[in-house]
Amino acid sequence: DMPSHLDDLPPTLLKKDYANLPIMNSVDDVVKRMLSLEMASQKEKLKVKTQQLVEKVRRSPNDNGSFEVQGKLKKGRIRTLEEHLQRHPKDKKNRRLMLMDVDRRRKMLGYLRRVNYSTFENTCTQLGIQYSPPQPYARRVTKRWLVKKALCIKVFQEKQKLKAAERLKQRREWQARARAAREQQE
Repeated sequence: DMPSHLDDLPPTLLKKDYANLPIMNSVDDVVKRMLSLEMASQKEKLKVKTQQLVEKVRRSPNDNGSFEVQGKLKKGRIRTLEEHLQRHPKDKKNRRLMLMDVDRRRKMLGYLRRVNYSTFENTCTQLGIQYSPPQPYARRVTKRWLVKKALCIKVFQEKQKLKAAERLKQRREWQARARAAREQQE
């Protein structure tokens, strides 16, 4: 079994809503356990974990959109989905969601790599991932594709000839109108 990254949360850690309440010091242990992350849903655990990940890389207290923060949010989600898929390998919907998240992260890192390389390197080390650029697109040239392309080029050229004849006709009409206007002025 793969160790869960949510398992390393301390069990006595209270849910976000109850953590700072002064009454929590005087409550019974059973109530504390009920309100702890141990009894929390997977969604609440994920929220706390991603919050902890984001706190490590935040530039300022209200920084929610920097690439580091976005990367950490994606990392938390991707890792949770990976763990879920370890337990439920036939869950196709969540596999698709995970692959979509991985793709978004790759796009984001590709942009960051082009724009600001030093931040890109720091983000990759913080996320603990190795970025590999996408393979250049190479199309296999087949006979069918060559014939199709030749046909398309031929159709385009014929259409251009038809348009050229129309354009020439239109230009002659404009010139005739301009000549008639000039003759009226004289």
